[in-house]
Amino acid sequence: MIPKNSRSVPLTLIIWGLAAIVAFLILFPLWWIFISSITPAGELFSKPVKYWPAHPTLDSYRYLIKNVGLLPKIGNTAIIVGLSILIGMIISVMAAFSFARFRTRGLSIAVGFLLASMLIPDVVTARPLYDFLRSVHLYDTYTGLIILYISGILPFTVLILQNYLNDIPVSIEESASIDGCGFFQSMFYVTIPLLRPALATVCIVNFITCLNNFFTPLFYSNGISVLSTAITQLPLRDNMYAVPWDLVSAMGWIIILPIIIFVAIFQRQIMEGIMAGGVKG
Repeated sequence: MIPKNSRSVPLTLIIWGLAAIVAFLILFPLWWIFISSITPAGELFSKPVKYWPAHPTLDSYRYLIKNVGLLPKIGNTAIIVGLSILIGMIISVMAAFSFARFRTRGLSIAVGFLLASMLIPDVVTARPLYDFLRSVHLYDTYTGLIILYISGILPFTVLILQNYLNDIPVSIEESASIDGCGFFQSMFYVTIPLLRPALATVCIVNFITCLNNFFTPLFYSNGISVLSTAITQLPLRDNMYAVPWDLVSAMGWIIILPIIIFVAIFQRQIMEGIMAGGVKG
């Protein structure tokens, strides 16, 4: 008689095999970008293909720091992305709580307008927004960029948090009010702690969205440069075969690395948010 555990060994091997293939497909491009960033330009296309450079160097990173102004761009990105996510999350929680707990015609119309704004491409509103920002002296300012970043992440964040709040029983807040909690106390001490998985998930998604935002800083700013637009400041190629792939790879790795670190730190919250959403769905 075949032991019960031994019957699942082939299935386990298949699952691990598929997981290894998926991991390879995800990690190999990242590995290739990294080794391209530390490979001298003259060795990038040497044959046979090398999976580790013979003479690894950090010249690409030094060039970016010295000639492209990498450190100021990192600082600008941290300020704009950090404040956008923080302020955007506060506004989104307040809006989602209102939409989920108070059913009025005006709020229903507001939700419809907010969600409809997700369907409008950025390029359609670019010129009117550009003129508006210049008229109110917010063009090429941190404040203007932060407002635009927040407007970009707000609809998705409100939608996710509202759906999550709809699944939290109102009776929990009613019980808190019976115990003496006021409106804001029940919201901050009872409801918002229950939102932690959803907050962590949308925070990570918004971080990636803001970090990869290329159009907004490129179109609405001239002097404030961020990481996502730094690739436009790399030295121009002389011909189609002279693309500075070493610099492009270094810039790509610098943009990818914060996302990898962020997801690695908060992976438990991501899984909790996904699992909680799946159970509630």
